[in-house]
Amino acid sequence: MSPRLRSALSAVLIALSCLLVPFGTLAAWAAYGLADTGRYVTTMAPLAADPAVREAVVDTLGDGILRAVDEHLDVRPVHGSVRPFVHDAVRSFTQTRAFRLAWDTGNQVTHDAVLHALRTDDDRPVTVDLAPVTAQVKRQLTRDHVPLAARIPVEHTAVAVLPADRLATLRKGFHVLEVAGFWLPVAAVAFAAGGIAIAVRRRRAVAATALGTALGGVLLVVALDVGRGLTLADLPAGVSHPAAGAVYDALTGTLRSAAWVLLGLGLAVALTAWLTRYPRLPRPVRRRRGSPAPGPAAAPEPTRARA
Repeated sequence: MSPRLRSALSAVLIALSCLLVPFGTLAAWAAYGLADTGRYVTTMAPLAADPAVREAVVDTLGDGILRAVDEHLDVRPVHGSVRPFVHDAVRSFTQTRAFRLAWDTGNQVTHDAVLHALRTDDDRPVTVDLAPVTAQVKRQLTRDHVPLAARIPVEHTAVAVLPADRLATLRKGFHVLEVAGFWLPVAAVAFAAGGIAIAVRRRRAVAATALGTALGGVLLVVALDVGRGLTLADLPAGVSHPAAGAVYDALTGTLRSAAWVLLGLGLAVALTAWLTRYPRLPRPVRRRRGSPAPGPAAAPEPTRARA
């Protein structure tokens, strides 16, 4: 293979590797990060102490309890006076250990239900039941002697997480992510290794691969920021933007860290390749004090001709 053809083929393989780096990282994060229930619950657990998330829970549960009271009890004249007590009780509940346990359990149950729907042919919508949380809030209100607290109905309220009409599309996309999460990173590494191996100037090929990897990390960070803005812009009117932003940041925290690692590692490898491109010059020999300076080498004596 001629050097020109080797250089062209090396450039193509390295370009493909750098192009697959951000997509492979995204697919691996979705397949092995979001699809793991234990990691998902661990990631979402700190949000139970986030003020924006707590206020969103207070509004959702408080309004749900008041709607249930309006539907089953004739207490509309005192609705305005009861509302602050209900919200205060829910807010107090969000600061307890019971809420943190309910938060973790709810996330685990919801994640298991979503994975079951995505990995099977079950076309029923994925829902979450808020009855256990409502029962705990009712007990808190009863202990605080809130009027009519004991008469609050505790019904199985199903909150839709994944609608049935979107399950087929989401199921296909999830299967693609599961396959791509493994093969895209493997292909990126294979292309990079092949491009460096057949390159005429391997040090330059290593530097180009490292810079392309760093550029992929930058593009991934930019994509996360753009995706955050688009996600918050498409939220319904009743959804809290600060709470949704906190959830988005928590879910994409690992992906953002991976993007910064790609950027730092790529720049470090490229800088190392650039600093080692020239061979080291030998150090000059230092002369001790008092030692004579080296003079010109003496010319060899002419040999006498044999008689």
